[in-house]
Amino acid sequence: MGAMRSAAIEVVDVVIMDDRPSKVARAIRLAKRTQKVVWENIVLALAVKGFFISLGAMGMATMWEAVFADVGVTLIAVMNSMRLLR
Repeated sequence: MGAMRSAAIEVVDVVIMDDRPSKVARAIRLAKRTQKVVWENIVLALAVKGFFISLGAMGMATMWEAVFADVGVTLIAVMNSMRLLR
């Protein structure tokens, strides 16, 4: 497979570097979990941003609060994504 270092490596999207095709199933499971986490992060970020945009439009939130909320959402998204490392 990939260990043979053939010219096909330059063309394919995924390379199995050993001779165990069972890793394809593991890669598919990881891809599905990754997609789920990405959607969680997107929904969370949009919800928080929408909340602070509405608060800002009503004059109840300052720019600094929105900046801290944005940084907080970024940190939460990174920590949420780190779950995939298990």
